Amino acid sequence: MRELIEKANVLQEALPYIRRFSGSTFVVKYGGHAMTEPALAASFARDVALLKFVGIHPIVVHGGGPQIDATLSSMGVTSERIDGLRVTDEHTMQVVEMVLSGRLNGEISSLIAEYGGRAVGLSGRADGFLRARKVAEMRTKKGNVVDPGRVGEIVSVKPELLRHLVTGGFIPVIAPVAVDDDGRALNVNADYVASQVAAAVKAEKLVLMTDIEGVRDESGELVSSLDRRTITAWLERTVISGGMIPKVRCALEALAGGVGKVHIIDGRTEHAVLLEIFTDRGIGTEIVGD
Repeated sequence: MRELIEKANVLQEALPYIRRFSGSTFVVKYGGHAMTEPALAASFARDVALLKFVGIHPIVVHGGGPQIDATLSSMGVTSERIDGLRVTDEHTMQVVEMVLSGRLNGEISSLIAEYGGRAVGLSGRADGFLRARKVAEMRTKKGNVVDPGRVGEIVSVKPELLRHLVTGGFIPVIAPVAVDDDGRALNVNADYVASQVAAAVKAEKLVLMTDIEGVRDESGELVSSLDRRTITAWLERTVISGGMIPKVRCALEALAGGVGKVHIIDGRTEHAVLLEIFTDRGIGTEIVGD
C-alpha cells in the first residue's frame, strides 16, 4: 500500500506541470549513453511517448557520434575532431548520413512507436527544412587553419513541416543532417540543430541530454538554476569550460531566439526527462533569461 501511495504522490506532484505545459512544444536533444544503453533508450522512448499522451508536443533531435565512430573504425577510417566538430570529408559524410539519417533515425522512431508514440523520422533533406552553409575553415589547437569538409552551420529552419507533424499527432525525430543551397548534405552539431529548431518553433523548453549532471559552479557543486547574465559571466571567467561551453552557448542562442527555458540534464539517469520537467526539484540545470 505504501508503494501505491508513493506513486499517487508522484502523479500529484506532476499534475500542475502537466496542466501548465499542455499544448506546449518541447525540443529534446537525445544523445550520449542514453542512446547506447538499451534500458536507458527504452526509458527515453517511454518518456517521449508519455509527453505526447499528456498533451505536450515533443520534438526529438538526436546525435550519434559513438555510432559513427564505430562504423568508421570498422572501415579502418580515423575521424578527427576540432572543438567537438568532426572533420567530414566526402566519404565520411556518406557514412555520417547513413548512420544518422538511416539506421539511428529509424531505430529511435521505431522504439518510440513501440510505446505508442507516432514517431516520424526525418533529416534536413525533408522539404529542405534544415538549411545550412558550409563552414569554410576551422583552427586547430596548434593554430593551423584547416578545411573541415562537409561541416555546416544552420542558416534557416522552416518550421511549417514540424508544425504540421506536431498538430497531426506525430512526434518528429530529426537527424542533424542539413542541406546547402545545392541540396548537398552537411554534418551539423546536434546540440546546435536542437537549439535552432527550438527557436524556430518557439518551444517552451529545450532539453539537452548529456553524460554529466549539469552545470557546476566554482566549487564544483551542481547548480539547479542559472540566468543568462550569470552564464555569460562564468564563460568569461572560465568557470564553465570544456564540453559544457558549446552546450551553454546553444542554450543562450535558444533563449535569444524565444525559447522559454533550457534544461541540461544527465541522460544516464533513467526517466531523466520526466524527472526534470515534472518534479519540483528537477535533476539538472535550468537556464533562464535575465
